[in-house]
Amino acid sequence: MSNYKFILSGGGTGGHIYPAIAIANELKQRYPDAEFLFVGAQDRMEMEKVPQAGYQIEGLWISGIQRKLTLQNLAFPFKLISSIWKAKEIVKSFQPDVVIGTGGYASGPLLKAASSAGVPCVVQEQNSFPGITNKWLAKHVKNIFVAYDNLERFFPADKIVKTGNPVRQDLLNVSDKKQEALKFFNLSETRKTLFVMGGSLGARRINQLVEKEINFFKENNVQLIWQCGKLYFDEYKKYESEFVKVNAFINDMKLAYAAADVIISRAGAISVSELAIVGKPTIFIPSPNVSEDHQTKNALAVVNEQAAVLLKESELDEKFETEFLSLWNSEEKRKALGSSFKKLALPNATKDIVDTIEKLIKKSA
Repeated sequence: MSNYKFILSGGGTGGHIYPAIAIANELKQRYPDAEFLFVGAQDRMEMEKVPQAGYQIEGLWISGIQRKLTLQNLAFPFKLISSIWKAKEIVKSFQPDVVIGTGGYASGPLLKAASSAGVPCVVQEQNSFPGITNKWLAKHVKNIFVAYDNLERFFPADKIVKTGNPVRQDLLNVSDKKQEALKFFNLSETRKTLFVMGGSLGARRINQLVEKEINFFKENNVQLIWQCGKLYFDEYKKYESEFVKVNAFINDMKLAYAAADVIISRAGAISVSELAIVGKPTIFIPSPNVSEDHQTKNALAVVNEQAAVLLKESELDEKFETEFLSLWNSEEKRKALGSSFKKLALPNATKDIVDTIEKLIKKSA
């Protein structure tokens, strides 16, 4: 039987959405007749990104709890009840064979409703420090797919399967796309290229750094692909020039990675996993504004293997130029970092996750 039914739920950020899409694509390849339904949070980016990837999505009226007392918090119990009710309805009418959660608010009510109805559920945790939803769901699911070691502190050890994070498979061969990439971004083949990215929404502190260092980059013959994020594009598009390419969002990430000689990035879990597969020298500037400082922990897991450079936001003004030039001007250092980083890659994550899901379906059939 190949007309299985799968519900996938994850969202809020690209870090939750893209793994869900990658898992769906692998399942679809194996079971072309299968039916798929995504469940996300109304008004979040998954409502746009999932249909773009060719899948149907339903939205729940759910959001997180703010840390301070707000009107949104007063609405939270109503949103939760409404979401659990709708999630039960979705599970009942769609009748999935398995439900897959990749984190984010919507996956909580959905996986709780599915597991209560006896549907086998799994979750995929991207970070070295799990999110609140996945910690809460741990007791309700069959397997927990992780990308880092030592997560027994948070999850039952017998449910953990270390697979790595699902990433776009087109990243496996970026090394032979450099010329195509430079042409795509309209950049020179005789200069080295820096790619700066701050996540799907952009990163204020990284954008401020780039703005401050524009002349420094010019003096050092750096050409720049700058993904500043949708929120900041209007503010920074004035810097677009022959050697600075300003983008709100880059749809074809493989070309940005292929063009780059050095990359500056946040240390979100999916970015770290993608960058390991790409194997380019990277300077991580973790966001200090995420729960339990997990981006710093993600970056340290790489830095401790001598595979990347870590700069805290608080030390950018004093250290950035020196650290950047020591990497930019040393081909030996760039090669060493890139190849050490590539050794940490787990490129078969999606396949390994779907192998385990297949076993689960067959067992419960």
